[in-house]
Amino acid sequence: MSPLVGKLTAATLQPSEPELAVEPRSPQTVARPELGREDEPSLDVLYRQYAPWLGAMLRKRFGQGFDAEADDVVQETYVRIAPYQDKAPIRRPQALLMRVASNLARDLLRRRVVRGRHVQEAANGPDPVGSATEDPLQNLVVKEMILSIPAAYRDVFVLSRFGGLTYEEIATRCDLSIKSVEWRLSKAIAHCTKRIED
Repeated sequence: MSPLVGKLTAATLQPSEPELAVEPRSPQTVARPELGREDEPSLDVLYRQYAPWLGAMLRKRFGQGFDAEADDVVQETYVRIAPYQDKAPIRRPQALLMRVASNLARDLLRRRVVRGRHVQEAANGPDPVGSATEDPLQNLVVKEMILSIPAAYRDVFVLSRFGGLTYEEIATRCDLSIKSVEWRLSKAIAHCTKRIED
């Protein structure tokens, strides 16, 4: 062993200063102010603060065709987050509201496409009444079947099948929503199909 290594080893093993007794410290906890229930904004405050912004963002993101449904989606968004309000404070309310509202809007648009597809298939499907023929007996049976449709459904059915009007035109003429026109037409077709099968 070299004399230099021996001196270093001996010097490092012998402390030059007496050791101080140090007690182990317990980890210090930093006092952080906790948000109390009174500091947290209520659902009412969140609604008043962010509802107009959320509606505008939905209209911007999903287009002006989404205008009628935007207010309903905003309402449903607040209904969906209400149960979570008590469990934990909402740190980023705008992000949460936009995420929930976007998911609800996508679901609504998806359902609208599926419903439109089903209505279109029903409209393009076989006509249970059939077209008017020259046979007077068959014409009489068709008239009786149409007259047996409940009045609320009959108007929509006649305007669609014999008047050739679109759902929008029927809705305007009968002062109904397009969804109501679709629903009434499907009920009328189901009634006619049942009468044919009986």
